[in-house]
Amino acid sequence: MSVSKEKRPYRKRQRAEDEERTRRRITEATVALHETVGPLHTTVKAVAERAGVQRATVYRHFPDEAALYAACSAHWLERRGPPDPTPWAAIADPDERLRTALSAMYRFYRGGEPMIANLYRDEPYVETLRGMVGPIRAQLSAIADLLIKGRPERGRRRVRVAAALGHAVGFEPWRSLARGGLDDDEIVELMVALVRAAGAPRGKLPS
Repeated sequence: MSVSKEKRPYRKRQRAEDEERTRRRITEATVALHETVGPLHTTVKAVAERAGVQRATVYRHFPDEAALYAACSAHWLERRGPPDPTPWAAIADPDERLRTALSAMYRFYRGGEPMIANLYRDEPYVETLRGMVGPIRAQLSAIADLLIKGRPERGRRRVRVAAALGHAVGFEPWRSLARGGLDDDEIVELMVALVRAAGAPRGKLPS
C-alpha cells in the first residue's frame, strides 16, 4: 500500500521535530556536563548516556567536538548571555560607568560561575576551548578600554588605572573575592576603590 501524499509531509515534519528534540537533548546534556565536571572530563559516552541516546546518534548530529561545543555555547549563552556593554558608553561619569559595568558583569559571573570557571580551568588542556575563551578575553579587554575613556589620569597613573580596570572586569578576581564571602555590591565598591587608588599620585591614597 502506498503512503498517501497527505501523510508524507506530516511524517517528514514529525521526523524533523524528533531530530530537533534529540539534538536539543544532546546539547542540554553537554551543557550540564560542562557545568559539573567540565569540558575536559566530558566524554561522548557520558553525553550519550545523559541524553538517553547512542554514541552514534551524538556523532550523527555533531560530527566533531567543535560542532558540539558551538551548540553548547550558543544554548548556554541564550540563557545566561553576558551583559551588553553598549549602553555604558553613554554614561559620562567614569565612576558611575564603572559601577554600572561591574554590577552587570558580576551578576553575569555569579549566575554562570560553574560554567565559566570550568572553561577557564580546562582551556589549557582542550584545544577546542581556546577558540572560545580567546574572544571572551578580547571582549573583556574592550570593556576595560571603554571604562577608561574620560578618565583624567595620564602617564604612569593612566597605566596603573588601565591595569586596575583590566583586573576589575576579570572573572578570577571577582571569584576570589566572592569566595572570600563578599557580595557583588561589596566587590564593586572594592574595585572602584582600587581603580581610584591606582589613579592617585604615588604615595597618596584617595580620600
